[in-house]
Amino acid sequence: MLMLKHLDLSPEVQTALAAGRPVVALESTIISHGMPFPQNIETARRVEDIVRSHGAIPATCAVIKGRLKAGLTHDEMLHLGQARSVIKASRRDLPYLVAHGLDGATTVASTMIIAALAGIEVFVTGGIGGVHRGAMETFDISADLTELAQTNVVVVCAGCKSILDIGLTLEYLETQGVPVLGYQTPDFPAFYTRKSGFAVDYMAESALAVAKTAKTKWELGLQGGIVVANPIPTGFAMDEEVIGQAIDKALSEAEARGIRGKDATPFLLSQVTEVTGGQSLTANMALIYNNAAVGAQIAVELAALR
Repeated sequence: MLMLKHLDLSPEVQTALAAGRPVVALESTIISHGMPFPQNIETARRVEDIVRSHGAIPATCAVIKGRLKAGLTHDEMLHLGQARSVIKASRRDLPYLVAHGLDGATTVASTMIIAALAGIEVFVTGGIGGVHRGAMETFDISADLTELAQTNVVVVCAGCKSILDIGLTLEYLETQGVPVLGYQTPDFPAFYTRKSGFAVDYMAESALAVAKTAKTKWELGLQGGIVVANPIPTGFAMDEEVIGQAIDKALSEAEARGIRGKDATPFLLSQVTEVTGGQSLTANMALIYNNAAVGAQIAVELAALR
């Protein structure tokens, strides 16, 4: 297919897909824009190791010199972790980056696109984007949500970041027909905390339950993804009041500096990390590791159903 001429699969990923083995897509913004070097590389490698330990093959996605990548070499990962010219790439950025041979670290939306092109059905991230607070005036709504409405990938996350308007995010997903499953919980998590005050559509008791739902959805011809909301492990969950105060302070700072659009989320998260003395970064890593384990289990079950 014409679209596949821009896509490179690592030998490991290509072999696994050809054999019908489970593969899990991973994003690369955590490497280029989420953490400092070398912690970013260490975390990315740890996530890949966790996926492997649960029986699946990791496929970290990115854009390297204009090539869409599913599965990175060590040198490619180091490049993303150290280079300062790596663009945070969502759906709108992919055509330009590919056409002009540029580097891009993939967000939820662009990782879903690469995963779908490669034939990967499960993607693990920290948290999805959503409707930003004040969106009634700014129209600031993440492309992650529209991607979930049209791209057939299961997205395992710890809910959406609590810097967002969670209620409106869930309303948007409902409008777009995207099922939101709570992994062994009836509550929609809020990234740093296990509860947001909102309920999920359905509770999935196991990875098999998620896999059956995804397979059936696509067999019915219902396009789009599924959100699997997997709460942060109890021992790493933050106090709701503490994180709430940190977020309020970060939002005020962003407003004062006029920071909006694609720069807003990384700025807000860096501010929250600073205000919490690094506690939020520790929580972030813990929830990503937890999501990697669950995502790999779902991929294994989906491969078995196939």
